[in-house]
Amino acid sequence: MSNTFYIPDVLQNWKWPRRINPHYLEVKAEAAAWMRSFGAFSPKFEAAYDHCDVGLIASLTYPFHDKARLRTACDLMAVFLLFDEYSDVADADEVQEMVNIIMDALRNPHTPRPRGEWIGGEVTRQFWELGIKTASPQSQKRFIETFGSYIQAVVQHAADRTNNHIPTIEEYFKIRRDDGGIRPSFAVLELEMDLPDETVNHPAIQELSDLATDMIFLVNDMASYNKEQAWGDGHYNIITIVMNQNKTEIQGAMNWVSEHHKELEEKFMDIYENKIPKFGEPVDKQLTRYVDGIGNWVRGNDQWGFEGERYLGKKGPEIQRTRWVTLLPKKCSNKIGPQYPDGS
Repeated sequence: MSNTFYIPDVLQNWKWPRRINPHYLEVKAEAAAWMRSFGAFSPKFEAAYDHCDVGLIASLTYPFHDKARLRTACDLMAVFLLFDEYSDVADADEVQEMVNIIMDALRNPHTPRPRGEWIGGEVTRQFWELGIKTASPQSQKRFIETFGSYIQAVVQHAADRTNNHIPTIEEYFKIRRDDGGIRPSFAVLELEMDLPDETVNHPAIQELSDLATDMIFLVNDMASYNKEQAWGDGHYNIITIVMNQNKTEIQGAMNWVSEHHKELEEKFMDIYENKIPKFGEPVDKQLTRYVDGIGNWVRGNDQWGFEGERYLGKKGPEIQRTRWVTLLPKKCSNKIGPQYPDGS
């Protein structure tokens, strides 16, 4: 097996360019101060928070949000990260307990959490107590519904990890549409909108959402594969799954993902250009912004994979230019903290 591989540039023809929210640095600082105020996180989690740069991913994926709503998006990314870091080292029963705490906090955002409870409950409560101040009723409803589906799917992920189960390609796509957190992220696109259920639930919009979700986790898995295989969690990555099912090596799997991504992009653009339903104003204008937000999410997520340091360390910009990656040896990378042997 070669010790290098090439990450195809699957978004070279994507309609949506890189954009970043002008409130990025200000909101990032405010969100970081909020997280530090809990004083209850391990140094490893704090290192993960810094490497992840939740302010960056929020600002790339919600470039047009005002300051208050960008803060909601930024805090949501912190909640994702917190749940991810704790659930990744827990069994299914422990993750289910976290799920119960989180959902209770979302449904009761004005009620302080019990003393001694897992810190994720209070983090989630404070996130949502602030977030609902600038969120429309429809977006609040949709967020809680989709967030509940997301964290419940992570319980299945934990069970699969415990049993060392490598899902099939088809199983993986089905699970990732829920456990990747993309659907609640799309709900945050709606914070200032009042989209009726029949718009977001329309078959064309649902298919558009599914196609974008698939593209998002495909590019995420390509960027994260090297780190994940190094610290032993690469079994839940599309690259490993394709290697296992198609009996190919890393580059063969990367190429398969690139071809599949191309098919998804073609379907997405066909719907975007020809099949977006009309409901009349002012709904149509809002729906256009929502759909463009989904398209931008695909771009912003890809950019963050290279500009942030969670997966590729400080080598991200260089890898984005050359697309070549050197395979890390097993257990070289710590799950939380430096991604590369040189500390980058």
